[in-house]
Amino acid sequence: MSIKLIKTKKDYREALARVEKIWEAKLGTSRGDELEILSMLIEKYEKKNFKILPPDPIEAIKFRMEQMGLEKKDLAKIIGANRTSEVLRKKRGLTLKMIRSLHIALHIPTDSLVG
Repeated sequence: MSIKLIKTKKDYREALARVEKIWEAKLGTSRGDELEILSMLIEKYEKKNFKILPPDPIEAIKFRMEQMGLEKKDLAKIIGANRTSEVLRKKRGLTLKMIRSLHIALHIPTDSLVG
């Protein structure tokens, strides 16, 4: 087992290829240990080099509505009928009250709703 830090894209690709080869390794074996260490190194490299931006709050709402089979009228019951269109068109920002209501009703993390 020869493991090194992942510093470059080449190192990253090599580590991914190695993980693919030993993916079925059993825990407690030398290959299993190698897989676990490589996974940690890959995760560290990805966190540093592939930052994931938080979702747009309105897109998160639309996505969750689609998942739950909800329509605009259902959203109106949650945040108020006169604001729904403006919110969905990003013409009006979410208020704290709306964020709380959306979090409770749609189970969207508040972090995703605060833009």
